[in-house]
Amino acid sequence: MKISIITCTYNSQDHVEDSIKSFLAQDYADKELVVIDGASKDKTLDILESYKEHIAVIKSEEDTGIYNAMNKGLDLISGEVFGFLHSDDVYASESVLSKVANEFIEGQTQVVYGDLIYTDASLSKTIRKWTSGSFKRSLFNNGWMPPHPTLFLKTDLLQQGGKFNEAFRISGDYEFILRYLCKMKLMVKYIPETLVKMRVGGESNQSLKNRLKANAEDRKAWRINGMNPFPATVFKPLRKILQFVR
Repeated sequence: MKISIITCTYNSQDHVEDSIKSFLAQDYADKELVVIDGASKDKTLDILESYKEHIAVIKSEEDTGIYNAMNKGLDLISGEVFGFLHSDDVYASESVLSKVANEFIEGQTQVVYGDLIYTDASLSKTIRKWTSGSFKRSLFNNGWMPPHPTLFLKTDLLQQGGKFNEAFRISGDYEFILRYLCKMKLMVKYIPETLVKMRVGGESNQSLKNRLKANAEDRKAWRINGMNPFPATVFKPLRKILQFVR
């Protein structure tokens, strides 16, 4: 069972090599890496070129945003399962993809997710820990969601659920997760361990203004899927605060 990993880059020269090496270090053999670059102006493309024999696809052109880039990646994958490894992120161990594959192979699982930690730039200091916990669809009403970088889905689900909604600028991943895990009735499995290390940052967390925009988009995500956004969008920011004290 091939696992396709999509990495989106834009002026990512500082950390993208860490992400590539993390993917290559995985002990699961049947995997491919698809890299979508937004026409980087720094040395990102030079770094990608140096690893081209290990990367299934490198596509570099201007895009309209991160979700446009991610959708381009979804159009190019060939695996039965897909996930995303952002250019600032690394896998927490060399066996992440093997453990994910086992969950899909052993049962009727359609979606797999795990835990995530936010780190400093060196990846050595934990800033926040995102412990997802076991899946219950009702938890979405309490502001719960699994961390998107740890999410793996069967590729054939895209025919039913569709790709990312590019009308979103910040919360497209949240809308995607709501659509698949909350609205659709899928077989979901939780791996109770850290799968991804993610450097601190992210569009929605860069300022109070962006956080307010993200919350507005969160409410929109519920509404366009025919669901009531309250109280989920009230509790969701509070859950982030709790991650600092775990």
